[in-house]
Amino acid sequence: EMEAKYTKKMQTLQDELDLRRKTEIHEVEERKNGQINELMRNHEKAFDDIKNYYNDITLKNLALINLLKEQMEEMKKKEHHLEKEKVDVLLENKQLKEPLQQAQEQVAELQKKLAHYDKDKEALTNTKARLKVTQKDLKDLQWEHEVLEQRFSKVQAERDELYQKFTKAITEVQQKTGFKNLLLERKLKGLLDVLEKKEVELSEVFATSNLDPGALSLVSHKLEDVLDSKNATIKDLQLQLARVCKAHDDMLQTFEAKLMASGIPLDNLGFKPLAAPVLGW
Repeated sequence: EMEAKYTKKMQTLQDELDLRRKTEIHEVEERKNGQINELMRNHEKAFDDIKNYYNDITLKNLALINLLKEQMEEMKKKEHHLEKEKVDVLLENKQLKEPLQQAQEQVAELQKKLAHYDKDKEALTNTKARLKVTQKDLKDLQWEHEVLEQRFSKVQAERDELYQKFTKAITEVQQKTGFKNLLLERKLKGLLDVLEKKEVELSEVFATSNLDPGALSLVSHKLEDVLDSKNATIKDLQLQLARVCKAHDDMLQTFEAKLMASGIPLDNLGFKPLAAPVLGW
């Protein structure tokens, strides 16, 4: 029973598969036939298009050939007409040769005049251009002259102001330096006088006193120490005086250099700057 059952199922399944295969084959054949028909329609349409295209070309070529024939006939007629006109023109040229020669001579003369006119015109243009440039240069020079005059006035005012300041400063420095130099010189002279007096007094003391050599040596050493201290003080004062004189001279040189840089001669000062004294130690 089972074998019969499954044999029946197998037969049924085989029948179904055969039916499906036939159905699919029929569908494939229908699609194939449809594609074949589509290709045939496309080929027929392409053939018709090509046929129409070449028919159009043929018709156009025939029309072009007829048109070219007509144009050729027209060109032949024109050529014949031009030949006649050529003969007439040659005859007319012979008749116009002498007037043409006269006209050419007149043209040559006019060209010479035109050349001179062009040269004169070019020269006039160049002259106008140079005149414009010259006028512009003149305006620029006038403007520069005005600017330079303003700058000159300003520099003159600055020079006068600098001259006044310099004169005032020189006067003040000379007064201060002269007063300080005078004080230092007086102080130095006083110390020298005191030193000379002390030396005289000491000599008199040594002459009048009867000191033993040891005490005399001790006093001499103390005196030398005092003299060394005084000499150091004198030397220090001399160095201070030298520094003041050097500063005075440097300041004079600086002001003289500024005056020369500003274009002010030293003779315009109205006085001669006081030179620092030369110390002779």
